[in-house]
Amino acid sequence: MYVMTTDQQRSRREPDRVPGAIEALSGIHTVRTFDRTAGDEFQAVLDDVDDVISAVVILAELGGWSIGIGIGDVEQPLPAQTRAGRGQAFERARVAVTDAKRAPYPVSVVGSDDDATTAARTAVRLLYLVVSERSPAGRAAVAQMRRDGTQSEAAARLGITPQAMSQRLRTANWHLEEDTRMLAADLLRSAG
Repeated sequence: MYVMTTDQQRSRREPDRVPGAIEALSGIHTVRTFDRTAGDEFQAVLDDVDDVISAVVILAELGGWSIGIGIGDVEQPLPAQTRAGRGQAFERARVAVTDAKRAPYPVSVVGSDDDATTAARTAVRLLYLVVSERSPAGRAAVAQMRRDGTQSEAAARLGITPQAMSQRLRTANWHLEEDTRMLAADLLRSAG
């Protein structure tokens, strides 16, 4: 199982962004839904690594979050509310989010195999970097590609030429994102 614990950065100086983040993550399949645990923090239990990766991408796009991913067993049966859960994955998610708060790229992974965990952490941080450093134009281009699927259709919807669309996607590292998603997913599977 995967437990994600996410904490809002600069929460004492900024308004509460937890409800908006939980709404942005509402399309992600979870075992226990994203739920506020305390203050400016929320948590979810997931069983599919691709959903974990999608959640990381959404949070990286939003910016301003420290993300901890814990991999391991959880006590069964899971309680109705995420925050009442217990087990290795919950404990590791707590360690991971604390580490993420100190890291240059605020996402961390803690699993059972140290070498595999280090590799997974590096890949997830690379994914975070690729996504979080996009310009607004790059984010718009990527979002349109996710909706339309082809560059020419996405360019038409954005009112730009296919050449401009190609340039925006290249600058936004769109193709690197897809490869990095697959790499991070494979490494997260092995880190448990």
